[in-house]
Amino acid sequence: MRTGTRSVRVRAPGKINVSLKVGPPREDGYHGIASVFLAVSLYEEVTATETTGDGITVTVNGQGTLNLPAASIPLDRTNLAVRAADLLAEVSPGRTGVHLDITKRVPISGGMGGGSADAAAALLACDALWGSGFSRDELAKIAVDLGADVPFALVGGTAVGLGVGDQLTPAISKTPLHWVLVTSDYGLSTPEVYRALDEIRLRDGVIPDPQPDIDPAILGAMRAGDAAGLAPLLHNDLQAASLELAPALGDILDTGKAAGALAGIVSGSGPTIAFLAQSSGHAAELESLLGIEGLQATSVHGPAHGARIATDFAA
Repeated sequence: MRTGTRSVRVRAPGKINVSLKVGPPREDGYHGIASVFLAVSLYEEVTATETTGDGITVTVNGQGTLNLPAASIPLDRTNLAVRAADLLAEVSPGRTGVHLDITKRVPISGGMGGGSADAAAALLACDALWGSGFSRDELAKIAVDLGADVPFALVGGTAVGLGVGDQLTPAISKTPLHWVLVTSDYGLSTPEVYRALDEIRLRDGVIPDPQPDIDPAILGAMRAGDAAGLAPLLHNDLQAASLELAPALGDILDTGKAAGALAGIVSGSGPTIAFLAQSSGHAAELESLLGIEGLQATSVHGPAHGARIATDFAA
């Protein structure tokens, strides 16, 4: 492969679902949700480089990862970043061939939207590389076809997500909240977790709200940066299903609580667990204590910015 002279590198954040309520299955097979998304300071990086021809190629590396099995990521058109570039190419007269190099830092199949961050970064990088000139809102509309988490990875910050998560409303949340993430050496399939939730509800006779909503107290606590006030409000309807599929997560939640976390929650469909800390110092202490317990932990903060160009250079 002969590369061109220009490369654009973009960083895009992973996310935590601070609150996630899930409705019943819809006719299209998806579930309606009501969620509070928080972008955190764990970033995927995608470097888009011009190539000859008009093809899209991709490589993945695990530099700076949390024990991520980067070799398991597809390098064909099933890769979400490749799909993103392909979609943008369809509406970009200035498109060229492009090679995407992805640096993974967000846990793979970990419930933090790492693949979605890759797609968002690829959209922004290729838009700049090809001079497509799309606004952030226009890119977000393209991103909807790639999955519900992709538009949020573009905008970052804090947002309420309705529908299947694609109907985003930004929320004010400027004071940093500090978290410690505990990752696993395995992933959980999001569709399998949703199926498990449906089975649990059927088994237990639970009828979910067809139109779930958000507790406004959550947004108030986040706006104030009130970690102690937010702690009892953390909620994830998928957590029971994740724990049923991966019972060891319950032990991790107990370990974090014993180590002094204000609260812990399975992030999205899991298996990553996010522990809420009182401050940056408390997060560092918690990270250390969890590491002593043999867990793979890293401290992050949020809200973090959405996809952003880090470098744009000619070789």
